[in-house]
Amino acid sequence: MTTPEEHGLSRAGDAGGPGLDRFYGVIPAGGVGTRLWPLSRAAAPKFLHDLTGSGQTLIRATYDRLAGLAGDRVMVVTGEAHQEAVWQQLPDLDRADMVLEPEPKDSAAAIGLAAAILHERDPETIMGSFAADQVIGPVEVFEAAVAEAVATAATGRIVTIGIRPTHPATGFGYIRQGRPLDVEGAPNAKDVAAFVEKPSAELAREYVASGEYLWNAGMFVAPVSLMLHHLQANEPELHAGLVEIARAWGTDAQDEVMRRVWPGLKKTAIDYAVAEPAAAAGDVAVIPGHFTWDDVGDFAAIARLNPARDSSGITVIGETPRVYSSKASGVVVTDTQRVIALIGVEDIVVVDTPDALLVTTTEHAQSVKQAVESLKAHGDHDVL
Repeated sequence: MTTPEEHGLSRAGDAGGPGLDRFYGVIPAGGVGTRLWPLSRAAAPKFLHDLTGSGQTLIRATYDRLAGLAGDRVMVVTGEAHQEAVWQQLPDLDRADMVLEPEPKDSAAAIGLAAAILHERDPETIMGSFAADQVIGPVEVFEAAVAEAVATAATGRIVTIGIRPTHPATGFGYIRQGRPLDVEGAPNAKDVAAFVEKPSAELAREYVASGEYLWNAGMFVAPVSLMLHHLQANEPELHAGLVEIARAWGTDAQDEVMRRVWPGLKKTAIDYAVAEPAAAAGDVAVIPGHFTWDDVGDFAAIARLNPARDSSGITVIGETPRVYSSKASGVVVTDTQRVIALIGVEDIVVVDTPDALLVTTTEHAQSVKQAVESLKAHGDHDVL
């Protein structure tokens, strides 16, 4: 394992918790969320919607969760098309902390660019990357886990927060926990023995029963210097491009360099570019997250997160819903004035928008992505 001193880090604790005075929250806000079509689209992805009935969009809730630890030290990486919508959601975000991607390039480029920019500002920064479209609670438990992750990162590790599995899910990657680590301020820190791809149902049951595995929620806390070290070792061309952009950031050359370099960057996930090879090198730790977590991956998740508020059996989301139901159950998401009547159907999903209507069931909610791919293949881009 590389030592903290090799990356300019200190093992000493800091005021407010080890490393917290160097902590910077990063929110990658990308991805269309195709399984939530036609509600979530390229122009209005799921992180810009209130999918829990809380009155907050997902990105606003993510920002507020980080504010308790990072204060105003929060950076958002999102697409150029979403700039105005994100400003409306996060009016207090510093203009210098809005990083706009000309086109999506997957998580390694987004998180790597944030790391490179923060490194240019202060190479001792510890960053924490948290996706904009996850539902988490209670906040206090999340904050405690992040504080442990920051304390562990301050010893010279990349740290992921793994979620205690509540069922044998096959749609998530898993993290196998290793030996406990003796980290001041992080009593639950463990070494990562391995990252595991999405398993079969049988393997998932074994993982959950063993108690050794956690869901990989894509949360990473790390010294920016260590993040860039592993990115350079495994994806040197991607690293070089991101560093070139970061060095021009905030100068008159920023736009020119971004337009020239960004299109040629490799598309790859941060797991493949950094986390997995860093784990093989012994540089990754994990903090178990005991908070509730949902990535709101499909309409079945929305039904789960928004139980029916009355005896109708139907969860209804929308500002002006006009829904009638009899002997029915499921979820209705409506963005129109149209009357929707459901009679004698169970676990139904209805998503009604001005130009597209989806009807499926919670059992088949994962298949919505296939419909989007078919529409794309037929050239129906106006509804995507």
